[in-house]
Amino acid sequence: MARLQDKVALITGGESGIGLATARLFVSEGAKVHLVGIEEEKLTAAVQELGGENASSSMADVTDEDAVVGAVASGVDRYGRFDVVVSNAGISGAVSEIVDYPSDVFGRTLAVHILGGFHVLKHTIPHVSDGGSIIITSSVVGLIGAPGVSGYIAAKHGQVGLMRTAAKELAPRRIRVNTIHPGPTSTPFQDDIEMRATRLPQEEAAKAFDGMIPLGRHTTVDEIAYGMLYLASDESAMMTSHTFAIDGGMSG
Repeated sequence: MARLQDKVALITGGESGIGLATARLFVSEGAKVHLVGIEEEKLTAAVQELGGENASSSMADVTDEDAVVGAVASGVDRYGRFDVVVSNAGISGAVSEIVDYPSDVFGRTLAVHILGGFHVLKHTIPHVSDGGSIIITSSVVGLIGAPGVSGYIAAKHGQVGLMRTAAKELAPRRIRVNTIHPGPTSTPFQDDIEMRATRLPQEEAAKAFDGMIPLGRHTTVDEIAYGMLYLASDESAMMTSHTFAIDGGMSG
């Protein structure tokens, strides 16, 4: 039997990158997916690729609570419940030392990751099946520190606190809550961070980041998706309140 047969997943940031790779794998393993994002054309293309019988979508900025409520309601109207929630929406923020970091960008970065994640959990939890799984996409820098990205790092560490609180609150319902911590992953999102951090062209910037990774290369979106699959499946039934790093050894 497929590992997610007849399960329903809501995935924010589902129109591209790690979110879309996760949606593809979930559907291949028998799940139905409701994608939430802010890029309408990409959401439409993702649903067409995955098949209208397997996927649906809603537009929502996760910092807009009313929009999140509407997106969740749309998924519940179609599928009746969620067995898996992947809170994956994110932005990178600025690349600048703390003394020069724009306060408005810092606030927006925390809002998307922490307030946005809170909105997603608050409004999906009543519709998550007992024994279900909630996964929050953090980052390797949610486990370590690094210069120049204080907004992103503070946000990613904050997601761990949100996860641990939710894990304790939802344990009586056997709902697991975990964070997944990708290392540098081959996506346009990561390319942008690396070029701004190193001030190098994309290929040179990627090589510089490869040198920081003990296993010597970037992670792929599919490798992150397989970690998501494990945490979403019943195979991880006794894993909760855990930080699950897929980072080539960067956080070790």
